Amino acid sequence: IDRDHSTMMINPDDAKAIAFALLMKKKREDVTIEMVTMGPPSITHLAEDILRVGVDTATIITDPLFAGSDTYVTSKILTRYLSQTSYDVILTGTHAIDGDTSHVPPQIAQLLDLDHLILIKHIDEESFFTSVCSVEVEDENSITTYEIGMPCVLSLTRDASYRLPYVRYKHLDMDVSDRITFINHEELGLLPHEVGLKGSFTKVVTTYTKTYPLKEKIVVEPDEKGINTVYEFLQRNTFI
Repeated sequence: IDRDHSTMMINPDDAKAIAFALLMKKKREDVTIEMVTMGPPSITHLAEDILRVGVDTATIITDPLFAGSDTYVTSKILTRYLSQTSYDVILTGTHAIDGDTSHVPPQIAQLLDLDHLILIKHIDEESFFTSVCSVEVEDENSITTYEIGMPCVLSLTRDASYRLPYVRYKHLDMDVSDRITFINHEELGLLPHEVGLKGSFTKVVTTYTKTYPLKEKIVVEPDEKGINTVYEFLQRNTFI
């Protein structure tokens, strides 16, 4: 994938993690959120919008040598940075839409020696600020409540109800460049042969395109009925 010339977007599962973090920041003034991501410089505009909705700082781990890194190398790179910084909890998405392996979050947890849960649909807000957090994990057959000691890695699913806010109109042109840090392999103390294709051991046997169910298309007129339909849709999906 030529990521430098591809249209990039925020992974839906990760957007849920950011949305929950922002919700907690509204509840507690002492909450500080750092977004950490690995990718090409072309994702900077996405990081800027995340900062404009309330995230405090963004760290973009980027280097041409990282191109072709498999999930293990990606986890190693992210862990190298995380091991050098402080945190109370690490929030991630469960899956990424480009690979959908869900390898990176558990590998990060393993390398950091942290407990980890995936497919989280709900996090108990009160327990989140205690030493033991309560979360709900949903699969095809049941909803299970777990308790997990902090710090830990919590991976949310795109089915969680948390919503990432839109950038307010007055903040669209806000300069947030001073809150973005770029880090390369040298700053992480990684050697060229440890990253990218050279450091990756994964061998791809086959690939396929994952299909998602089609959403129902609704066409409305610009009249009172149409306005009510749109309003009810936004309200039902907690946008308003």
